[in-house]
Amino acid sequence: MSKPDPFKYFKTSREIIRLAVMMYVRFPLSLRNVEDLLHERGIDISHESVRFWWQRFGPMFAAEIRKKRAECLRSGPQWQWHLDEMFVKINGERHYLWRAIDQEGEVLESFVTKTRDKKAALKFLKKSMKRYGRPHIFVTDKLRSYSAALKEVGAADRQATGRWLNNRAENSHLPFRRRERAMQRFRRMRSLQMFAAVHASVVNHFSQERHLYSRQNFKLNRTAALAEWRKLGAA
Repeated sequence: MSKPDPFKYFKTSREIIRLAVMMYVRFPLSLRNVEDLLHERGIDISHESVRFWWQRFGPMFAAEIRKKRAECLRSGPQWQWHLDEMFVKINGERHYLWRAIDQEGEVLESFVTKTRDKKAALKFLKKSMKRYGRPHIFVTDKLRSYSAALKEVGAADRQATGRWLNNRAENSHLPFRRRERAMQRFRRMRSLQMFAAVHASVVNHFSQERHLYSRQNFKLNRTAALAEWRKLGAA
């Protein structure tokens, strides 16, 4: 039995919807920036349409990408995860965005909480390990919540801390910070959680690490990523 077509009742073509969602989530653009760029290509839509599309289809696209990523991770060895939390303000109130990064710098999981105590760290760890399994090493900073949570799940001997060991997680925050500035921050925890998950999956999908191989291989991988993106949500 085939899946129902998620684009069935939309007048706009699925190619335009996918393009609009990709532009808004992947690049540090506002809704009106996407509207203007599409208008330049002869596509006349409202910025509110772009908002509706990414809220409707963004989580669906991200779920498909995460599912494939989780299958790949579970079938192979997981060397280490880098765990870190970043401060995010919602209506002037400080919240914490917990993030798990693999050894290749790709974001595995994002989780928003109001606190950064043991309870929050434990919930974040359980959610991440349920989806991706357990790595050999957990690289963290010296926040005590991590050691307490790892002890709770029986992985205290797998924790590694150091002055520069967690630079990979710190650097992975930069794309999200650029998007946060373009969006002029967030209004609700729910919208932050949804956007962080969608943004991480899209960035992972188009992350090519072009500095590691030749220009020719980079072009091939970029073309393959775009071809896979155009198949997301297919019936």
